[in-house]
Amino acid sequence: MAGRVAVCIGCEGGTALADALGTKMEVERAHCMNACARPVCLSVREEGKAAYLFGDVDPSLAGEVEVFLGLYDAAKKGIITDARALERLRFKLIGRIPA
Repeated sequence: MAGRVAVCIGCEGGTALADALGTKMEVERAHCMNACARPVCLSVREEGKAAYLFGDVDPSLAGEVEVFLGLYDAAKKGIITDARALERLRFKLIGRIPA
């Protein structure tokens, strides 16, 4: 799967999320991502594509993160136009940064 995934492990629950995701993908563990009002946060980015930042992500959303990465990989410039397949994760989006 494409996309560089990072998880904030500075907040409580971050290590558990990184561990849950790490069984299916490579995960960068960031000490702090400065989104402390919405822990735990997760970012996805890839050269030439939009970057995404999610907050309030817990290990139960690991499957939805995997679905997101599949959509992200297939999306031109990383722009996902129909996020309904993301179920709960779509409501955790803090922001999308254009490529």
